[in-house]
Amino acid sequence: MTSVRVTHATGEYTVHVEPGALGRLGELLGRGLGHRHLGYISDDTVAALRAQWNLQLPQDGLFTFPAGEASKTRKTWSRLSDALLAAGYDRQSAIVALGGGVVGDLAGFVAATFLRGIPYAQVPTTLLAMLDASVGGKVGVDTALGKNLIGAFHPPAVVIADPLTLLTLPDRVYRAGLAEAVKHGVIADAEYFAWIERSAGRLLARDLEALTHLVTRSVEIKAGVVSEDEREGGRRAILNAGHTIAHGLEQESAYQLPHGEAVGLGLIAECRIAERMGLVADGLSERVRVLLATLGLPTRVATPPAMARVLEAMLHDKKNRDGAIRLALPVALGRMHEGQGKYTVPVTQDLLASAVSGLAS
Repeated sequence: MTSVRVTHATGEYTVHVEPGALGRLGELLGRGLGHRHLGYISDDTVAALRAQWNLQLPQDGLFTFPAGEASKTRKTWSRLSDALLAAGYDRQSAIVALGGGVVGDLAGFVAATFLRGIPYAQVPTTLLAMLDASVGGKVGVDTALGKNLIGAFHPPAVVIADPLTLLTLPDRVYRAGLAEAVKHGVIADAEYFAWIERSAGRLLARDLEALTHLVTRSVEIKAGVVSEDEREGGRRAILNAGHTIAHGLEQESAYQLPHGEAVGLGLIAECRIAERMGLVADGLSERVRVLLATLGLPTRVATPPAMARVLEAMLHDKKNRDGAIRLALPVALGRMHEGQGKYTVPVTQDLLASAVSGLAS
């Protein structure tokens, strides 16, 4: 088993990465949470797979909601919180988030606010959740104005990632997670990016050894960033590479565009912006585009997006300052812009519109 430690303001937690880890779920949860009354929160799609994974969960301790980004709302948070209260959960209880990024964000927000905060564990079952969303402690829900605008910083007590669950994912869901791994290479590790290029065939075949390395290295990269900047006051902003435009595209599509696919498109557009601003040499956006295409991810939008709606969503991005849209942009493969301790740069709406429009051509 590979274990990665993540530090935060009040302590640290371990991310366990091991094929077959779900077979030792009770033991690993006990290490991280102690002897607590556990409530499992999952979506209906993941809950239906638990028998396929030989995962035994107490039926009266399983709380589910309809799968998909549309469920990541205050309404679902309220319903889950009320259900836990009605079932007698208290401050000696803990939450287990079993599922993808939506489950982790929503269940983590329930844990952060339930009786003013109880511990929780992340048990990610999608690639995107394993190598990115489950690590870092950012939890929350969406609103009509944008993604993750209501939330908290609430680190998990433990993260348990079993790459065997990735073998059951639909192809589109699986490939979407690869975009976040590409992002990690762009922002922090050129050699990791090159390894993904060399290993694309093995990754598409879901080779277990390659998958385990992919998850582990991405977790190491994210852990290093969030341990240094837990509350996104500085360097952690680089983890949002590709995400400002991605969130705009997701919202404009009414969340029909999956998050990972949107991140890939956002990376291409934001690398093009960095090139046009003279921050990075020409060629990076094309190298990113080629890799994403090799991994089976879209590199163009199916229909031209409504720019007014995309820009409106980006105007509500949490990185913005003084009304200006700010992006985390690369200056080289594996290295991000840093100027006087600031990790984002203001970008004009005209340049944003041009880059997004370019995704349709």
